[in-house]
Amino acid sequence: MAAVVDGQGRVLHANAALEAGLGLSRRQLAGQLLEHWLGRHALFAQTLHQVLDEEFSSKRFDDTLLPHPGAEAFPVQVIVSRTEMAQNLLVEIVELGQHSRQEREEQWHRQAQASKDLIRNLAHEIKNPLGGIRGAAQLLQSELQTRELREYTRVIIHEADRLQSLVERLLAPHRRPHVVTELNIHEVLERVRSVILAEFPRGLEVVRDYDASLPELRGDREQLIQAVLNIAHNAALALAERRATGDARMVFRTRVARQVTLAKQRHRLALVLHVIDNGPGIPESIKDRLFFPLVSGREGGSGLGLTLAQTFIQQHQGTIECDSQPGHTDFRILLPLS
Repeated sequence: MAAVVDGQGRVLHANAALEAGLGLSRRQLAGQLLEHWLGRHALFAQTLHQVLDEEFSSKRFDDTLLPHPGAEAFPVQVIVSRTEMAQNLLVEIVELGQHSRQEREEQWHRQAQASKDLIRNLAHEIKNPLGGIRGAAQLLQSELQTRELREYTRVIIHEADRLQSLVERLLAPHRRPHVVTELNIHEVLERVRSVILAEFPRGLEVVRDYDASLPELRGDREQLIQAVLNIAHNAALALAERRATGDARMVFRTRVARQVTLAKQRHRLALVLHVIDNGPGIPESIKDRLFFPLVSGREGGSGLGLTLAQTFIQQHQGTIECDSQPGHTDFRILLPLS
């Protein structure tokens, strides 16, 4: 939410997000003192004067925003900055919860990009020697006379193939073109649901909780299927004990959110897709590194499923968030709709 104000804090121009947040049109806001909707009037006036007098190029402070009489106030951060017009100021109002999420998104994006660059370079460095090792093992196998010795070369070839497969999976997101079409997210979820129930036919209930009013979105169908499938498959594996007792439960839920900021862009509408399970939860030791490559909370896991999921969703200008505690893990995929 943002507005351009004069030196007294009167609104000269308001963006669409501020209109929606306050429930007023630009015409209604024009000429009004912005402090009417803020809790700390004196601090706001002081900040305007300090920025106007060039004591600061910009200044921020925490406040509360009251959208309209009878509504509940919520915490925001107010940022006041100079504009090219000397007597006008730019005021940005950011919900603190949203601000924290934006910071997390930026941090995840930076970390993911650094990890992807590192992994991609390592994968290329590993790929060529692997081919040489496998070829040498095959040649050696043809020369060996005893079954016991040939067993050693078979192990070398098998492990080389396994590592080659891992390298291919690390490089896969960077090779496949991004094919964008109009699609229905519920068709994606039904595909994932059928795959999960085919692999885990006993002891697992997959519940649909869909918002049928959701519009179609533009995206890569195969990438979205793979992203949701990676999350759901991890959840199904984590539900092993509950599957054994017959009370494992997973929920696919879709909802619409309004006025959401993703990848530093404000979207009027966004899809919120939940994959919820009643498993043991994510270990505390990996919660902060959940989407990093090769980080896994499961013995024998490759640690690539969530990394690839986050990569595919970020390619759609979205993000994945996770809240987890014993008995309730909720992965939320947020994707822009408009």
